[in-house]
Amino acid sequence: MQPVSREERIHSLDMMRGFSLLGIFLVNMLVFHSPFLYINPYSWYQTPEDIAAFSFIDQWVQGSVYPLFSMIFGYGIAIQYERATARGDVFWRFGVRRMLVLLGFGLIHAFLIWNGDILLTYALAGFLVLGLLRLSWRFLLGIALALYALPNVGLAALLYLGEQMGGVDPSQYAAVQELQDSISAYGLGSFADIFSQRIDDWIYTNGWGLFHLIPTIILPYVLLGVVARKTQLLERFSERKAIWITLIFVGLAAGTFIKFLPYTLGDSIFTVYIQDIFGGPLQAVAYAGIIAFLTSIRVFQKVFHSVALAGRMSLTIYIMQSLIATTLFYSYGFGLYGKVDVLAGTMIAIGIFILQLIFAQLWFSKFMYGPLEKVWRKLSYQTFM
Repeated sequence: MQPVSREERIHSLDMMRGFSLLGIFLVNMLVFHSPFLYINPYSWYQTPEDIAAFSFIDQWVQGSVYPLFSMIFGYGIAIQYERATARGDVFWRFGVRRMLVLLGFGLIHAFLIWNGDILLTYALAGFLVLGLLRLSWRFLLGIALALYALPNVGLAALLYLGEQMGGVDPSQYAAVQELQDSISAYGLGSFADIFSQRIDDWIYTNGWGLFHLIPTIILPYVLLGVVARKTQLLERFSERKAIWITLIFVGLAAGTFIKFLPYTLGDSIFTVYIQDIFGGPLQAVAYAGIIAFLTSIRVFQKVFHSVALAGRMSLTIYIMQSLIATTLFYSYGFGLYGKVDVLAGTMIAIGIFILQLIFAQLWFSKFMYGPLEKVWRKLSYQTFM
């Protein structure tokens, strides 16, 4: 097994990763600097600036970038599988080893740095994908759509019926005690207090929900990425522009319509759920097509070359964002937790990402791989590269 060379990389894939990292950071920043998990953001923010900043993130970024990143993750797995198969190598052993390393990164990140980790979830979904790679793209597409549509449509219907029957909507209320605990731990507490609160927050956002999140949300996205690779959607982009144009217009129109429902029909547990579950993935597909089109333009490639470089070291950039943000906002750093509004937090995220682009440019002028990517490759390929 050998790593993908610089010449073999798909530039548009790196560009998508890079822009996804910015979007993920904008969303994560809401949790980094405030007890976002325990409020109703549609009624919590009061100033016009905060309302506008949150609305932009909610309508165009939240729920729309992590599906894209998940699809890219699946695309990458499929590339590695195809190249290993072409060489006659046994891929599953390497794949399992690679997912185990990613799982290790996820455990460290989730419980020692930040509770909002997604690496652990990707690794667990990756194990499931390894057993499905031999299937045809049509079969994989059917599995992905069935896993996604059946449980999520069913749950959406139950939420709608509950709303129509006049049930209490818990999303309309702030969890006051949990909110105060978060501010006390992250803003003022010791490292032990922060660790304890991090565990509580992880259980609150994940817990048993992982058994729903992985097979019905993350796994279908990853499988769609495998399907995209098997059908050569990016490699044969110039031949399939009609498909991409259709995906862009349908995804953007339908996805944006659904994403705006909490603002047109009112925010409820039903509208917020379908906003992210159905509107987000549609926007994600449209974003993938837009980036693929723009990457085919030489000027765009040059101007945003550093974004693609950040995409090449996505693991490093992602964990670096958590390290920088927790240092800024937690008590063991600058202690700004709960003291920054949405607009300021958004500007901070953009500023940090720009610095990361500069870092990526400088790093790749000297090295072939990002620092954490180097460790991941070494442990996966069991060799120095």
